[in-house]
Amino acid sequence: MAEGLRAYWLIAGMWIRSTMAYRASFVMTALGNFAATGLDFAAILLMFSHVNRLGGYSLGEIAFLYGTASSAFGFSDLVMGSMDRLGRRVRDGTLDTLLVRPVPVIAQIAADRFALRRLGRITQGLLVLGYALAVVDVHWTPLKVLMVPVMVISGAVVFSAVFVTGAAFQFWAQDASEVQNSFTYGGATLLQYPPTVFAKDLLRGVTFVIPLAFVNWLPALYVLGRPYPLDLPEWLAFLPPLVAGVCCAAAEVAWRAGLRSYRSTGS
Repeated sequence: MAEGLRAYWLIAGMWIRSTMAYRASFVMTALGNFAATGLDFAAILLMFSHVNRLGGYSLGEIAFLYGTASSAFGFSDLVMGSMDRLGRRVRDGTLDTLLVRPVPVIAQIAADRFALRRLGRITQGLLVLGYALAVVDVHWTPLKVLMVPVMVISGAVVFSAVFVTGAAFQFWAQDASEVQNSFTYGGATLLQYPPTVFAKDLLRGVTFVIPLAFVNWLPALYVLGRPYPLDLPEWLAFLPPLVAGVCCAAAEVAWRAGLRSYRSTGS
């Protein structure tokens, strides 16, 4: 673990130094990322220009869901977003060059082309979260205050596990980055809206199959004082750290199985 983290930060640091060599370019791309991700919340604001509530939720409550989901995904995308490049390396055989280095493969892939511009997404998500905390009508307790950073950190870990699991699937599929993106980028978009606007079968899927509901829906609804549409017990809102750990363990198993199955291009 320590070796992998050290290798990751060395590689990421190299890409950061490369990025900062062209600071004007970095600022423009970060601002572009900030603006592009901000269009998602702009769409929500446009909806609320015609309605007072969406799925029974006020603008402040949806901003809270949006801010927690976007921030959690933003941190994960910054750290692990390069995992979707694995399929390309499997197809063209360049993964072989990573296998012969005395560094964990997952650290090399995750840090490859580390994109500091993704800070724009994190900044935008945190700004929306700050707005939500200022306007949302919540009776704050120490436990609810603690729940906010816990759900962001745990959510980032869950999304990171999904990134790794999706990358592991590409060892067999070889061209499945869009499938992976449907659960990462698509999952982040899903969690930005209240669960009341989705069918119960979908809610069951993101709760019991791919536990994205633990990123923010379950803990956020506890903070907001709202029941979960599936009538699940309230104590599930306190499980995101445990769920994040289980997801990491499952992702590790999937990654090891995928890496063992790799047979290069055969050329």
